[in-house]
Amino acid sequence: MNSGPIFLVEDNADDETLILRAMKRSNVGNEIVVARDGAEALDRLLGEEQISPSLILLDLKLPKVDGLEVLERLRADSRTRLIPIVILTSSDEQEDVLKSYELGVNSYVRKPVEFGLFSETVGRLGLYWLLINETPPVHRHA
Repeated sequence: MNSGPIFLVEDNADDETLILRAMKRSNVGNEIVVARDGAEALDRLLGEEQISPSLILLDLKLPKVDGLEVLERLRADSRTRLIPIVILTSSDEQEDVLKSYELGVNSYVRKPVEFGLFSETVGRLGLYWLLINETPPVHRHA
């Protein structure tokens, strides 16, 4: 089990609330750290006081720095290159899906519109990436 925090990058307060509830309902006990724009995410992950999450849930349509640029910069840095990143977005544009995978995303999940399905999807994401998925023995460089 990965006990590090989940790093959620989400600018929509309603979606943030739903994600937090879904994780709690699925008994995901990891701390959840939230950034509300791409610049804040990069600062928290690559800055001086960087966090080391077990999983990053990244929205694409973000203020300041968009999610694709965040993804590209995280994959280019040895400290964050191997952290699992899941795009969690409302975008169903095929160009976004393709670009995300080209930049090294581990999974691309479209946010369901219906609340129950959204909650179930997020809960399953947390359980899979934190309990089932096997990560590299050392997935961060100091």
